[in-house]
Amino acid sequence: MKSSEAATEVVALEVRLLLDGVYQCYGYDFRDYAPASIRRRILNRVAAEKAGTVSGLQEMVLHDPLCMERLLLELTVHQTAMFRDPEFFLALREKVLPGLRDFTHLRFWDAGCSTGEEVYSLAIVLAEEGLLERSLLYATDLSDAVLGRARNAVFPLKWMREFTDNYFKAGGKRAFSEYYTARDEAVVLSPSLPQRIIFAQHNLASDGSFNEFQVILCRNVMIYFNRSLQDRVQRLLHASLAPGGVLGLGRKESLKLTPHEEDYEIVDWQEQLFRKVR
Repeated sequence: MKSSEAATEVVALEVRLLLDGVYQCYGYDFRDYAPASIRRRILNRVAAEKAGTVSGLQEMVLHDPLCMERLLLELTVHQTAMFRDPEFFLALREKVLPGLRDFTHLRFWDAGCSTGEEVYSLAIVLAEEGLLERSLLYATDLSDAVLGRARNAVFPLKWMREFTDNYFKAGGKRAFSEYYTARDEAVVLSPSLPQRIIFAQHNLASDGSFNEFQVILCRNVMIYFNRSLQDRVQRLLHASLAPGGVLGLGRKESLKLTPHEEDYEIVDWQEQLFRKVR
């Protein structure tokens, strides 16, 4: 065996041992994440921590919870923006929410909410459609540090131009500036938005269903999972949707070849919105 091939196999073994150690010690399960993506992120952390090897990083992580928190931030993806993919929110506004107007109480789940931009965008749409006051929005993520940032509802002022442009493309009905207050180089979102949001830790890889929802958004999360974990999450989302509930996925995600492919009808194919029919 060539030395380069042997080194690659050693790294692969070290990665498996690290992920098993993280699961056994902290309960976070990354063992079924896409191998290439998880390996790249772990090696990034090895360099950042000056650990030398993946085994060196494992020793640090298992003995230092702060190092584990830094690894967790590296392994979880937090690329987001308010009204990201504005056409999705426009389709949600026009094709999903009108069917919910007769409900007295509504529950929404943003699974993998990251730093909160998506769930706050959803809250704004619900407010403009007259549904926010009768809704509870559950926003979950694996990382407590990320959830802390989401709860703060504070974003850089320099992002507002992009957010405003996305908002109007998503069918926004007011001046976007009405939803925040500028403070120095940051903005704080209106207190009326987080009042209807419950932020909580939830691990899609290992945790179960915790409520029944009319709408679940799980967008751009499963693209980082292998097929086995994708199937597990699809079963979880299906079990968590009320009859007739709507599931929103990312554009690069699909229901094809999943355990519940036949259990949904298409609401909007391009924006990956599906209604549970059984």
